[in-house]
Amino acid sequence: MSGQFEAVTEVDRPVQEVFAYLADGRNDPQFSPRVLRIERVPDGPTAVGTVFRSTVKDAGMKTAREFRITELEAPVRMRWTEVSKNSVSVGEGGYDLESLPGGGTRVRIFNVLEGHGLGKLLVGLALTAARKDAPAFGARIKAAAEKAITSG
Repeated sequence: MSGQFEAVTEVDRPVQEVFAYLADGRNDPQFSPRVLRIERVPDGPTAVGTVFRSTVKDAGMKTAREFRITELEAPVRMRWTEVSKNSVSVGEGGYDLESLPGGGTRVRIFNVLEGHGLGKLLVGLALTAARKDAPAFGARIKAAAEKAITSG
């Protein structure tokens, strides 16, 4: 079983700045409390092939995650896939950004969750939790991006 969740938010910042903020996955802990630490490999600008290695906490358990950037079209599109082997993983995820009149940016984030082994039994619960949190997740992205871009 697999399924998708998504969140859409509007950030009161220009699309180029929002894209740059989101493309640096090291910013993820600012809006995703499940991300405990994250690093970019290689340590340079994000590009197709860049890997983000993280430690996350889900349902009380810490796991190691690795996401590889598979597509990068600044400033409107970014895609990734999880290359780590976990019971529930992201087959595909991404950001779609759209410039709005007045200088803001509409951001859509999505992840397709897949279950492997025992994870086939757990993916439904993970999807339910992710979908329930999606509006709050979008709000956290908005708040973090606006704060970081203003002070950055």
